[in-house]
Amino acid sequence: ITTLINHKDKPKRSDKTLQAIQRVGQAVNLAVGRFVTVGEAIANENHELKEEMSVACIEARRAGETIAQLTDVASLDHPESDSHITIFTDKTGVVKAARLLLSSVTKVLVLADRIVIKQIITSRNKVLATMEQLEKVSSFQEFVQIFSQFGNEMVEFAHLTGDRQNDLKDEKKKARMAASRAVLEKCTMMLLTASKTCLRHPDCESARINKDGVFHRMRLALEQVIEIVTDSRPNGENEMAPISIYSGIKEFKNKVEGLRENLYFLSKENLSTMLEVILEHTEDFTDSAYTSHEHREHILELSKQAKMELEQLVSVWMQAQNQKTKDLMEDLEVAILKTCQCMNELKREVHSAATSLAADLLKYHTDHMVLKALKITGVEGNLEAVAEYTCKLSEQKEQLVEMCRLLRHVSGTEPLEITCIHAEDTFQVTGPQIISAAETLALHPSSKIAKENLEVFCEAWESQLSDMSLLLREINDVFEGRRGEKRVYLSLPRPGKHNANLKALKPVKLDTEEQAKIAKLGLELHLLTSDVDSETEKWEDQENEIVQHGQGMSSMAYSMYLFTRGEGLLKTTQDLFHQAEIFATEGTKLASALHAFSDQVHEDDKPLLLLEAEKLISVCKQLQITAKASAQGKSATFTKVDACILKTRNVMTLLCQLLPLCFKLLRKNKAGNGCLKPAPPWKEDRIRTGTNAHTPERRVETFGIKSLENHVANMTFLESK
Repeated sequence: ITTLINHKDKPKRSDKTLQAIQRVGQAVNLAVGRFVTVGEAIANENHELKEEMSVACIEARRAGETIAQLTDVASLDHPESDSHITIFTDKTGVVKAARLLLSSVTKVLVLADRIVIKQIITSRNKVLATMEQLEKVSSFQEFVQIFSQFGNEMVEFAHLTGDRQNDLKDEKKKARMAASRAVLEKCTMMLLTASKTCLRHPDCESARINKDGVFHRMRLALEQVIEIVTDSRPNGENEMAPISIYSGIKEFKNKVEGLRENLYFLSKENLSTMLEVILEHTEDFTDSAYTSHEHREHILELSKQAKMELEQLVSVWMQAQNQKTKDLMEDLEVAILKTCQCMNELKREVHSAATSLAADLLKYHTDHMVLKALKITGVEGNLEAVAEYTCKLSEQKEQLVEMCRLLRHVSGTEPLEITCIHAEDTFQVTGPQIISAAETLALHPSSKIAKENLEVFCEAWESQLSDMSLLLREINDVFEGRRGEKRVYLSLPRPGKHNANLKALKPVKLDTEEQAKIAKLGLELHLLTSDVDSETEKWEDQENEIVQHGQGMSSMAYSMYLFTRGEGLLKTTQDLFHQAEIFATEGTKLASALHAFSDQVHEDDKPLLLLEAEKLISVCKQLQITAKASAQGKSATFTKVDACILKTRNVMTLLCQLLPLCFKLLRKNKAGNGCLKPAPPWKEDRIRTGTNAHTPERRVETFGIKSLENHVANMTFLESK
């Protein structure tokens, strides 16, 4: 649609141009037809929205057909003199049709989304109703029947929420959904053993407490899923996420560095308040009994220094507002640098304090000695020893909860922050549940079901400890720049290494005017990196050579985009040119991987793939020549920067075409060998089918569905026991 609307009228229209316009129009109409077919199928299954959906589908189909008619120009030698109305004679008609199409397609998507949300809410309500029945059962036979139904309902809920989690664009919501679903996965198994224990020992208070805790936690998790799906909170509350030290420092530094561009955009009180909030949060470290004396002293010293640096900055800043001399601006730059450096050191210190504590605790508790002792003393019926070890478990729980709180401050990204909060909740809840399960076993030492119940809760604790090791590694990766919102290649020239044979070059940055000129090109590059990332995410095998080269090129292109904004690791034009060379080399390596891949595809598909590989080699060579060419003077250097970004964009455009082609050929090749199953149609299995039309075979990460289905299948054996 954008191509058609932006098509510029030219006096001469070649046959090639006319054919291209017609192809675009037909492609739009075909795509709309496929889209509307799915919309109509959904409408037929959901009568309450059928009328609205049908109207939107009719509008979309009509708009698609109108666009096809207006672009039917390939057979016309002189479209403007023909009575037939075309894009050339009625440009506004195309614009109107495009608007109608976009609005009707949006309406279909919104209605389909409402249906999906309704399905999830209905599924949740079924689960809650069955849970109420499970809570009230008094006979084992009745429990088996109801739990079998509950298991099937949880499997359906797992599929629906798994699809939804994959479709969420907000990483924060995605992490919250993953945390809630993880709780439901573990609690489903806990609910089975806790309920069986309660049925076997109906007068046991600790067994009842244990079971009630599981039901309560499941209800909270189900409620959170609905909050995420409907984007609402009970009683209209706003979610108040606690601010971490990392995010506070990041925002504070952005404000301080913003003074270079504008001395008047914020008040000194704002900066002082922001620093106060950060330093208040550092008290979580300095007040913690688990922070080492050395770390505590360093954090206090850096907090004091940060206050002094801000005082000096504010003093120079106020003077610069009154009198903007060269000396004062230089003093301001020094004050900004010193303030930011101090904040970086504070950030490094709290990170070191949190991660070293976590590493020590995880290493210390890796043998699970307390859990083993609880199991042994429980089977022995030794209530005194169980009481002693439950005290030790409570101490361990407090240590791990404190560790999670401190890690949240240094996690670096919102999804990791949410994972830390989830881990904290898990330790907080699972600890007392292990204690009540151990007390039940100590009161009934010969009970096999009480022993099995304790095992399930201990496994959940061990599993969470194992997850913490992975979480700690991810937090360290983000801090060291290996992961995060976007990977950035650190392949910059280093003095004495890459630059040994180069003449000394004066580092050049783009000024504000040059950044403005190149902004559009940079934005296009940014959008292309997003497209490439979306394509690489579809591949099941993330270790595939084609995927790895594609991800590497996307990462480098992103760092070049950041350069156009005056951000990121590429500080000078020389850095950019060096990155462009490495980017081109990576493209050539990808072309070699494509040649190797061509040996695996069908003979009919091979020529097309090799042709695309040759195109890639050609554009990469052009970029390499441009990046290596000498440029003297400000104007010539900017022209070279512009050319490098433009040619990088051309490579990325080609990459956006190559990756789907390779993915399609790989799937075709696998399907030929019987490796892939066809995707189920919407009507037959709407729970399992993804909502993305072009990724029907994606995998849904459903929580413990296989193990849950096995539990349900084996329930018949429980009656005989």
